[in-house]
Amino acid sequence: MTYFLTLVAPRDATSLTAGAIAQVRDMTGGGAVTHLSPGEAADIACATAPDLDQIRATFADAPIDAIATPAEGRRKRILIADMDSTIITGETLDELAAYAGLGEKIAAITARAMNGELDFKDALRERVAMLKGLNVAALERTWQRIHLTPGAVELVATMKAHGAFTALISGGFTFFTSRVAALAGFDMHRSNTLLDDGTTLTGRVAEPILDRSAKLATLHEVTARHRLPLSAALATGDGANDLDMLQAAGLGVAFHAKPIVAAATQARVDHADLRALLFAQGYPASAFASVS
Repeated sequence: MTYFLTLVAPRDATSLTAGAIAQVRDMTGGGAVTHLSPGEAADIACATAPDLDQIRATFADAPIDAIATPAEGRRKRILIADMDSTIITGETLDELAAYAGLGEKIAAITARAMNGELDFKDALRERVAMLKGLNVAALERTWQRIHLTPGAVELVATMKAHGAFTALISGGFTFFTSRVAALAGFDMHRSNTLLDDGTTLTGRVAEPILDRSAKLATLHEVTARHRLPLSAALATGDGANDLDMLQAAGLGVAFHAKPIVAAATQARVDHADLRALLFAQGYPASAFASVS
C-alpha cells in the first residue's frame, strides 16, 4: 500500500524548508514530493508506513507536524468535529464559569475530565450545578468572547465543496453549538442542553448527557445514514471524551490534544491550525474553498 507523509508548519511560527523536506524524504526512503502550500505543507509519497515517532523526534525543536495516511480513500466524505478547544479556541463552560466567579475552580475540573481522570457525565453535572442562579445573560456575554480556531471555516467549507457531510458534536451546550455550527458552516450540530428558568440557570443539564459513547454513536449514525463506511470519516478532537470516535474513524486526528489523547492516536496536529486536516487529505491550498 502507498502512503503519504504530510508535513505541516504553522504559518505564523516557522517555514517548512526544502532542506527539512529532503531530510525526511531521505529518512523514510520516500519518493515524489508535492508542495501543497509552499513553506507550509508538503506531501511525500512513501511505499510503506513511515515511522512517525522518528520523524517527530527529528523535529523535536521545530513546530512541524507529521501525519501519515494511506493513499486509498484519503479524502473523507464525513467530518465529525469536537467544538471546545478544537473548532473554537477555548472551553465555553470555563468561560461561562468566569461570570460566576468560579473560573479557576471549574477549569480545574474541566482539565481533569478532558485528561480522562474523571467520569465525563459526573464532571459535567458537578460543574453545571455550581452555576445555579447565574443569570442567563452570561450565556450571550460568553458567546461574544468565542473565537473560531484558524482554519475552521476553510476546513468545513472545503470538505463540503467536495461532497462531505459535516457535523459538530460536543459535550458542551446547544446555546453555543448552534451558533458555532452556523458560523463555521456545519451541516448539523449535537450537544447538551443547559437548563434555565427563563432568568437564571437551574444548575442542571438535560438528560441523557452527550458523552464519549454518544460521540461514537453519532459517528456510526452519520456514516450509516450516508451509507458510508467508518473509513470514509474524519474525526477530530482534543479530549478524552473524543477518543472513541477518533479511534473508530478512518482518519482520527488529535488536535492540540491532551496527553492521554495524543498518546492514543496515530494522527495528531500539535502545532499547525485546522488547515492541517485538509493537507492531511491531500488538498493543496489552491483547492481550499474561498472564505470571506
